[in-house]
Amino acid sequence: MTPPGPLDGITILDLSRVLAGPSCTQMLGDLGADVIKVERPGVGDETRTWGPPFLRDARGVETAESGYYLSANRNKRSITINFAKPEGAALVRRLLTRADVLIENFKVGGLAEYGLAYDQLCAEYPRLVYCSITGYGQDGPYAARPGYDLMAQGAGGIMSVTGEADGPPVKVGVAVNDVMSGLYAAAAILGALRATPSTSMSRCSTCRWAGCTTWASTICSRDRCRGAGARRIRTPSRTRCSRRAMAT
Repeated sequence: MTPPGPLDGITILDLSRVLAGPSCTQMLGDLGADVIKVERPGVGDETRTWGPPFLRDARGVETAESGYYLSANRNKRSITINFAKPEGAALVRRLLTRADVLIENFKVGGLAEYGLAYDQLCAEYPRLVYCSITGYGQDGPYAARPGYDLMAQGAGGIMSVTGEADGPPVKVGVAVNDVMSGLYAAAAILGALRATPSTSMSRCSTCRWAGCTTWASTICSRDRCRGAGARRIRTPSRTRCSRRAMAT
């Protein structure tokens, strides 16, 4: 029998989809939290169909479950709720009576239409930790814009320091910013769970592009100290020692 994890007894209602939010709740599930993933009836999380590759059954036949979906959704229980309907939104509220955390990655204000935005829940659920993952934060000139990993890699600066020094900006091979945003969200939730008093709701919000900005910051700071703009790292790097890909 698997021993309980450090988050045993914590219930998370996961309204997120695709990668940033699901990777966050997967980490929390790995730590023992009870993660209830809410998906759309008849469709589910769209990444269920993002293949190939697809999982194969015991006979070696492909199933309908994509490797992409499975990579970010272990240790969860899935249910379907159409919270665009009043009865669905009411069911989400019922689930919140026994939840410690709600996480979502809708566009800013996207849940307000269903009565599930932070400001609409804070009085009714004073101990709930409410985590939003957005493209550009909760306010500011870009707040209403959707966020995607490629956009975040460009805006955050990591593409400007990736690739050969004399070549064009290069996208990191995986959706690194989505995964890093999930990691930051998990850390924010853990901090909020530790700090939330018994009488007040806590909100933690993470921007999707924060991960790339942080990854690039050491290189940007180095070049600012030299009075230069951020430059792509030449291969091999001259920061501390010679580093390059080598045939073995």
